[in-house]
Amino acid sequence: MMLDENKCWEAIGRRDRGQDGSFYFGVLTTGVFCRPSCPARRPLRRNVRFYATAAEAHRDGLRPCLRCRPLEALSSLADARILELCSYMEAHSEERLSLEELAARAGLSRFHLQRSFKAAVGITPREYVEACRLRKLKPGLRRSVGVTEAVYEAGYGSGSRVYERADTRLGMTPGQYRKGGEGVNITYVAVESPIGLMLLAATDRGICFVEFGDSPEALLAALRREYPAARIEAMREPPSPAFRDWIDGLNAHLEGTVPRPELPLDIRATAFQMQVWNYLQSIPYGEVQSYSEVAAGIGRPTAVRAVAHACATNPVAVVIPCHRVLRGTGALGGYRWGLSRKRALIDLERSRKTGK
Repeated sequence: MMLDENKCWEAIGRRDRGQDGSFYFGVLTTGVFCRPSCPARRPLRRNVRFYATAAEAHRDGLRPCLRCRPLEALSSLADARILELCSYMEAHSEERLSLEELAARAGLSRFHLQRSFKAAVGITPREYVEACRLRKLKPGLRRSVGVTEAVYEAGYGSGSRVYERADTRLGMTPGQYRKGGEGVNITYVAVESPIGLMLLAATDRGICFVEFGDSPEALLAALRREYPAARIEAMREPPSPAFRDWIDGLNAHLEGTVPRPELPLDIRATAFQMQVWNYLQSIPYGEVQSYSEVAAGIGRPTAVRAVAHACATNPVAVVIPCHRVLRGTGALGGYRWGLSRKRALIDLERSRKTGK
């Protein structure tokens, strides 16, 4: 269901009880979602997301507000059952969960569960369980002694199930991810962008490096420093259709025609870096947050310096929008590609968003 965000925001301002159950709003800095009439202090607009159902808010990792208790405003018993089922599936994703078992737990028929679950959450129950397992697998690959242990800890019955999905869901294969992507083939191209020369590099699974600079030679040297063990070569003409689509998508984003580029990534990251980078991608186009707001948004309010370091080590400029994070004073702070480019990106996004 499409929501009119301006009307939703107005309803929150009025604390309109008549809108309870028709939509929900999440507050990224506190990690909760509320009903429109919530009596709590009104959040900043830039930190708010709107959801048609409670299940959608839950899928984004938000928990129900203890003050307004939004689950009591659910539009139907089926919605409440679906939300409870999501929590159960997350807690038991390492187990074998059949559709029959899930339907019985929700008190719905298999057909009704399949239809209701996809309508509320956007994916099937099976896809939801798989997403939960992959979320557990990534940090497991970092801390476990071996790949096999992490695979089974995440709930997969065999390693082959993971490798079947690695290209589209994990990026690198589990072994490569754990080793930091060593030994992979990387292709690159340097092109002009709206804010200067840009080098884009990718494996066959996704983009692994985006950087701005003043010369192709300097950009290539930076790529080699980032991936010293990789096999790196220039893109041949004509580029592959996928590579061409990635270049066009990134330029369209820089030009303001695609506010949120859906581009596959194949990058090295610690669990904390990935947590920060995922959050950065949720900051709306044309808006900014402080380092402390980002730290609070990921549930680590004291990790402000670690957040700043994660921003500074971002290997894919713009795709992970670290330029949208400022100091608490409003100053630009740091930017590995130059403060003039950071200011240009922020100004470009704001002008495109307002149409001025």
